[in-house]
Amino acid sequence: MGILNVTPDSFSDGGLFEDSSDAIAHAREMLAAGADIIDVGGESTRPGAEQVPFEEEVRRTLPVVEELAREAVAVSIDTRDAGVASTALSAGACVINDVSGMRGLPMVATAVSSTAGVIVMHMQGEPETMQIEPHYDDVVVDVSEFLLERAQYLESAGVARDRIAIDPGIGFGKTTEHNLELLRRLPEIVALGYPVVVGASRKRFIGELIGVAEPRERVAGSVAAAILAVEGGAGVVRVHDVAETLQALRVAGAIRGRLA
Repeated sequence: MGILNVTPDSFSDGGLFEDSSDAIAHAREMLAAGADIIDVGGESTRPGAEQVPFEEEVRRTLPVVEELAREAVAVSIDTRDAGVASTALSAGACVINDVSGMRGLPMVATAVSSTAGVIVMHMQGEPETMQIEPHYDDVVVDVSEFLLERAQYLESAGVARDRIAIDPGIGFGKTTEHNLELLRRLPEIVALGYPVVVGASRKRFIGELIGVAEPRERVAGSVAAAILAVEGGAGVVRVHDVAETLQALRVAGAIRGRLA
């Protein structure tokens, strides 16, 4: 899954793809590099980010979603807003990626009324506050319980099980040690029985581990996290650096005796 942030303020690539023509060109580059899905986001969810009004989020995302869908690209809409999700689905998106974990009834209703795939992510708190002293009794158990409850709720509401994927939310209300523990014990989350999405690309914990402040210089660390996530059972890795990640996965897969 290639990350396409059409925002002025995302932590890694904010401002690079605000122009829709630039965003579409970058999506095409990621597809050529081997991306299967393009995840379009019009609202930054970096720590401390404020929510974007519906009209602005649609203005940023809709032209990009429309054009990519016209080109038969599998498009995921990364949003917490049910109205934005519905608009993107009408424009041809086929996945809703909700970092708030499908906790809002309007978003659940949008999922139920569509045939789209749904990614349920765990986030402790909200982007504005999520990194203020996050705490868990056992981060893997707590995150797993949340994801299972939300996935089962969606099923009970009418979303088919094979449309649901789960995401432990690396970096969303977690310390570096929380993130490492989630990745170490990822098979426990995989064992819940839903496809698992992992998005560790360029995140702060990688910078803390390797001493690199600039997110765009964390490519090698991000690739390492992606390889180990796939080894742990992740079905999708959400990345900025598609070519580098896929190259590494193919080599690792060949060594392990299976191709990525």
